[in-house]
Amino acid sequence: MSIVLATVGWIFFGLGIAAGLLLDLVGLFGNWVILATALTAGVFSGFHHFGIWTMLSLTALALLGEVLEMLAAGYGARKFGGGKGAIFASLVGCIVGAIVGTPWFPVVGTLMGACAGAFGGAAIYELLIVGKSAGASIQTGVGAALGRIGGVIVKLVIGLAMLGMLTLGY
Repeated sequence: MSIVLATVGWIFFGLGIAAGLLLDLVGLFGNWVILATALTAGVFSGFHHFGIWTMLSLTALALLGEVLEMLAAGYGARKFGGGKGAIFASLVGCIVGAIVGTPWFPVVGTLMGACAGAFGGAAIYELLIVGKSAGASIQTGVGAALGRIGGVIVKLVIGLAMLGMLTLGY
């Protein structure tokens, strides 16, 4: 009976990790799902496979992923000619866009909304507040959207690093 329970447990563990990585792909909270999956496995196994250092490391990585993902849109806006205001506007746009996009297109809408919000926030700020031309404002918006996509990729890579830690049993 214990072999069956262990097998079922590891199947759920694998499904939790896969769900976390898929959520990372669409810009959602996948690394937190990976962490919760690892914590649950740890609790049920008496932390036999994953110790406290692994859990602390996974928590640090999940936090790092969120910070880098959030900052990426601002970085993109800056690289494409935006100022500090455009960076802030792209961050606000990411958040608002993700919130607005999620109900319209669940899961994928979060990423689409965040990218559109980053674009819109940076472009509108540059156009209306800074007074740049439409072309230059759009360029800054494109940079913010590309930065947001880059942030999702970075977050996914961190999720894969978390999987690597769990696979190696650190």
